[in-house]
Amino acid sequence: QVQLVESGGGLVQPGGSLRLSCAASGFTFSIRTMSWSRQAPGKERELVATITSGGGSTNYATSVKGRFTISRDNANNTMFLQMNSLKPEDTAVYYCHLAGVSEARYWGRGTQVTVSS
Repeated sequence: QVQLVESGGGLVQPGGSLRLSCAASGFTFSIRTMSWSRQAPGKERELVATITSGGGSTNYATSVKGRFTISRDNANNTMFLQMNSLKPEDTAVYYCHLAGVSEARYWGRGTQVTVSS
């Protein structure tokens, strides 16, 4: 079955950086468009970034454009989210998932990112 495991979250000061990783298994990762989404307490879930199967095309939410970079390593079934110039409003649980699907079995369990001084 599909397994997605996020890592790399933590506590960082405003202006700092974090790199999230998502290890994928149980499906043919290299042919699937993948995404990162986030959800902050009391807020709706937000799609953060999407990357096509070969990595040739990416899309970002306006709120993170220019600060976050999504990438993937198909040889190792891993996806990344490089987050720079972090702001307190970036605080959320970050999830990796197959793009365009909402079923929980196609999502990871998430990793907490907290931006605070």
